[in-house]
Amino acid sequence: MTLDDLNQRLRDFAAARAWEPFHTPKNLVMALSGEVGELTSLFQWLTPEESAKWRSDPELAHNVVDEIADVTLYLLQLANSLGVDLIEAANAKIDRNEHRFPAPD
Repeated sequence: MTLDDLNQRLRDFAAARAWEPFHTPKNLVMALSGEVGELTSLFQWLTPEESAKWRSDPELAHNVVDEIADVTLYLLQLANSLGVDLIEAANAKIDRNEHRFPAPD
């Protein structure tokens, strides 16, 4: 499945439930922020070593994957709402970062 396929599946999901009127940029940013907060809370009190071994706890692993999915889906919806091509935007950002932070020789 491509990013475009996933985006279309997400649009179809929202359309089947008539949720489009609620998917404004403001609402989507707020929902995205909430999901990032939920993902953050899963790691908040872990040591760096514990956080690196997140997959060893089945419940934590399930929750992390779920929250990453939520973040991804809201980010896709936000980008779609704003007309932003995520792949293009991400590549442009990496290009800028390569100039800002050159690799050591």
